Order: sequence, then C-alpha cells, then structure tokens
Amino acid sequence: MRIATTIFLTDETITPVRIARELEQRGFSGLYLPEHTHIPVERVTPYPAGGELPREYGRTLDPFVALGQAAAVTEDLHLGTGITLIAQHDPIDLAKQIATLDHLSGGRFTLGCGYGWNKEEAADHGVEWSARRDLTRDRVALMRALWAAEPTAYEGEFGSVKASYAHPKPVRGGAPRILVGGAAGPKLFAHIAEYADGWLPIGGRGLSESLPVLRRVWEEAGRAPGDLQVVPYAVLPAPGKLAHYADLGIEEVVLQLPSADERGVLKALDEYGPYVRP
Repeated sequence: MRIATTIFLTDETITPVRIARELEQRGFSGLYLPEHTHIPVERVTPYPAGGELPREYGRTLDPFVALGQAAAVTEDLHLGTGITLIAQHDPIDLAKQIATLDHLSGGRFTLGCGYGWNKEEAADHGVEWSARRDLTRDRVALMRALWAAEPTAYEGEFGSVKASYAHPKPVRGGAPRILVGGAAGPKLFAHIAEYADGWLPIGGRGLSESLPVLRRVWEEAGRAPGDLQVVPYAVLPAPGKLAHYADLGIEEVVLQLPSADERGVLKALDEYGPYVRP
C-alpha cells in the first residue's frame, strides 16, 4: 500500500520544498494539498467538523504554486490536490496550469476535484451553490477537450471552447489521474463513473458499505472493474485501519499531517514512518 500525505501548507508552516524533500527521502509516495482562495470573515456556513474554523483555512498556499516547488526538488514524489475547487476556476486557465504541472513533473500529478463546503467562498467566485456539481462536471469536460491530442471543440451547459492548440498535454494522454472527493451518494458515484478515475473519500469511514455500491455503478457505466481507484483521504492512521483498507483492495492512503512548523511536521513524519514500506 502506498502511503501519501496531505497538509494545509500556509505562510506559517513548513515550506513546500522542505516537506517534499523529507517525504521523498522517507519513502512516502505523495503530497496532496487542499485549496481555499479566501475565507470571508462574515460566514454563514458552519465548519463541517464543528466548532471554530481552524486558522490555516484562511492562510492556505495556492496548491499549484506550492506543488510546482515540490516537483522541482523531487524525482519520484507524486503530487496532487485534495481538492481543487473546480467550480471556482476559469477552466481554460486551470487546464493550462494542470497540464503544465503534470508535464514539468513527468506525469506525477493527480487532480483531486470536489465541490466545496463554504458557500460564501463559492459565492464570491460567482458560483450558484445548487449547480456546483454539474458545473464541475462541465468544466472537467471542457478541460478534457483542451487536453485532447487533436484540437477539439466543446459546447457545454456552462461554458464552451473552440477547437484550439493547447500545449503541453498531460503526460499519460487525455487527462491526468482524476479523483473526485465527496460523501457517498448516487449523484457522486454517477459522476465518478462518468468522468473520473476514482473516489477520494475523506476519512475513509463506511467503505465496507459504500465500495460495493460504487463498484456496481462503475461497472454499469461500462468501466473496467480493475480501473477504479479509491484513495481514503486525510486519514489518521492505525495498524488495524490500514489493514482493513488493504482487505478492501485499496492501494493508496493519504495520511493527514498537522498544519505546523517544521518541527511539528517532522515529528508527525517520524510517527508515521512505521506505516511506510521500505
């Protein structure tokens, strides 16, 4: 099982360069970074975990800039977002950012995409909350048109692009690996089966019940059973938990690191070290 990590990198934490080098040297498989462009001070949306919103949410580094630094100082470390708020981006600009990072890193990028929880943040980007899932689906389709081998036009419900020259292309062809985050449900699973490579479930709870459902939806959509990837995300590890994931056929887990300074993060990496295979 591959052991990756995620962390809220901010202007107060360990740097992208330092953590990337440490992860690669210690045998961790990847680094995933979250995204929040800003957090409006006047909030109506409650923090999903309860209580006050942690300080790091309003100080988060741009994930693509930070992952670019990480890519430059590593050779094998996989890089990903967990998650990119697709609906809050111009898809033409985002397609270029993603393809460039994937190209420069030698195909090491995973696009974790999702729908968000902060209505105020999304509203400032002009996102209609009830339409955000369909908007994300539409924008992924538009980006795929730009990533296609030949100039390809796209006309969608929310946007369009003319057949265009758009380079570089994702290394593996067509698109980088795409994982969709979100809570289990019929619409999420239908979208995963339609346009993604798998699921990025936060915490990994309830997988024994939800995985068979997702696999059935996946196969009914004509997707090959062996191609589905499920990557539990922001997991606090325990030997029994990781063994359970392995029994379910899961090949990658993303462990949560504290949003801390260098000393705090390195301490956590020391604690997680026994879970990483040599």
